[in-house]
Amino acid sequence: MNTRTLGTTGPTVSALGLGTMGMSDLYGPSDRAESVATVHAALDAGITLLDTGDFYGMGHNELLVREALATRDRDRVTLSVKFGALRGPDGAFLGYDGRPAAVKNFATYSLRRLGVDHLDVYRLSRVDPDVPIEDTVGAIKDLIDAGYVRHVGLSEAGPDTIRRAHAVHPVTDLQIEYSLISRGIEERILPVIRELGIAVTAYGVLSRGLISGHWTPDRSLAANDFRGHSPRFSGSNLETNLRLVETLRTVAAAKGVSVAQLAIGWVLARGADIVPLVGARTRVRLAEALGALDVVLDAGDLAAIEAAVPAGAAAGDRYAAPMMAHLDSER
Repeated sequence: MNTRTLGTTGPTVSALGLGTMGMSDLYGPSDRAESVATVHAALDAGITLLDTGDFYGMGHNELLVREALATRDRDRVTLSVKFGALRGPDGAFLGYDGRPAAVKNFATYSLRRLGVDHLDVYRLSRVDPDVPIEDTVGAIKDLIDAGYVRHVGLSEAGPDTIRRAHAVHPVTDLQIEYSLISRGIEERILPVIRELGIAVTAYGVLSRGLISGHWTPDRSLAANDFRGHSPRFSGSNLETNLRLVETLRTVAAAKGVSVAQLAIGWVLARGADIVPLVGARTRVRLAEALGALDVVLDAGDLAAIEAAVPAGAAAGDRYAAPMMAHLDSER
């Protein structure tokens, strides 16, 4: 497994990370045994970065990760944990809480659910507009000083927030959506984090399956699958986006790889400071994603990919309007 470093102050991790949210929440039904087997297969393949959140299934995901790690060496794994999202009993999102007392409370419950004595990277899932980021990061710094957390991460933060957070304590990585059809970080955010020596852990590299090469326009979705309310999966937007995928499929076929492998390979090629998080929920999808590590893209390949899917070509926002309003990175 190739490795990359999370910023100038962070840990060395596998070049691909595994995002586990879909095993518990927001993507319809999942199989617990297959989820655990997929985490095991990832670890066996050399993946060391696991990303979870305390609000994924309201604790379900952390307990799932705990089960998967029960027979493994915890110290060989970098646990990246998000906190701060508030949920209702019906699963509704009720806002975000970045108050220092809440930070420490969330961390306490995550430590207990995961069954570990420390969290490797700890990050607020969305910036709380009612709490200065200095206060939130200061609370994480307190947890670092006490030995409960190793590193500060950020999620979906904009340039000013990143600078202010980094001034309180060095930030190892910014977790943010980045893919062929979500390139918003390139103009304002990427230059700032590279100036500061902060890495990117990129989620949504296959845009939640949209550009995986496996999505079909007639696919039925469970009631709790948030893609049913996502602009990019709706109506004429979906038609436009799937046409882009078919153009990309031609490039992938010429390269002898799958669409998903080409899309992940493109993110890997954007810089050694970028670690894609793949949201594979099964061993089959994981195996395909791992194949991206063998994809070598030269200048001609990159030009062909970007001609197939030009920047800004996607139809629809990456979230519905209420969720977009919570993204400090979009302001």
